[in-house]
Amino acid sequence: MEVKDVKHKKKKKLGSYPYVSVVFSITLALFVIGLFGLLILHANSLTRMIRENVSMQVFLNRTISENDKIQIQKTLASKAYVAVVEDQPQISFISKEEAAKEFIEDTGEDFTQFLGENPLRDAYVININTEYQTTDELAKVKLDIERMSGVFEVTYVENLIRSINENLTKVSLVLLGFAVLLVIIVAVLINNTIRLALFSQRFLIRSMQLVGATSGFIQRPFLRRSFFHGIIGGILASVLLLFVLQYVNQQIKDIEKLQEPANILILMGALLVAGGFIGFMSTYRAIRKYLKMSLDELY
Repeated sequence: MEVKDVKHKKKKKLGSYPYVSVVFSITLALFVIGLFGLLILHANSLTRMIRENVSMQVFLNRTISENDKIQIQKTLASKAYVAVVEDQPQISFISKEEAAKEFIEDTGEDFTQFLGENPLRDAYVININTEYQTTDELAKVKLDIERMSGVFEVTYVENLIRSINENLTKVSLVLLGFAVLLVIIVAVLINNTIRLALFSQRFLIRSMQLVGATSGFIQRPFLRRSFFHGIIGGILASVLLLFVLQYVNQQIKDIEKLQEPANILILMGALLVAGGFIGFMSTYRAIRKYLKMSLDELY
């Protein structure tokens, strides 16, 4: 009796498709978005640090009394344009002796010896609230402080602040434009990858239609799997980002000061949501297309 080898062909299961390539594409796309997101987070932190250090120097009259100095400090602390960190107004006092000492250390020249006196003045340095860092608002702040009794002069680097504002606006617009473009490219990439992956299932979808399966019944396993694969892609992309962050922190000194763990966690959570959403919507569109195709169009 002849023994014939019977080859059992694995049946295709509804909703199954070459998911490895899909997960890889989603992971890669979300990883690129994540890298760009990290760049934006670091840029925002750097912008905030720059703005928090925009300051004005309030020089006092030479004959001012200690009580008047205290009164000026209290008045400045009550102003809305003075930055506040942890309920503390960002005001520091620099005496003329401290200023002279710092100048001598920086230049190596003791100007008090040939002048016979210290020409510098006591001063308050105040950090300006970000809401008041436009050119017009800073001019108003300067005028308001100079009207205070005991204040000799108020100075700040006007050209530098104007340059900072202009450059930060340009950088923000460029980053926003790239972010929108990148999201569109990634969505198209994932959409095309899923459509190609589902191409092998088009005849199975038609067969299910012919035996009376409803559209919802056919779509359900595909949508469930694609959402799950998108979440996996988001998790893998987040893990890759953690490795990148660890490497960057080892290579670049003090960059951790620009990193806020809460924002990084939000970014990674957004990658998971984006992966699931894009995978779900791309699959939904592809399935709807195959459901509406005629038999001739399937070949």
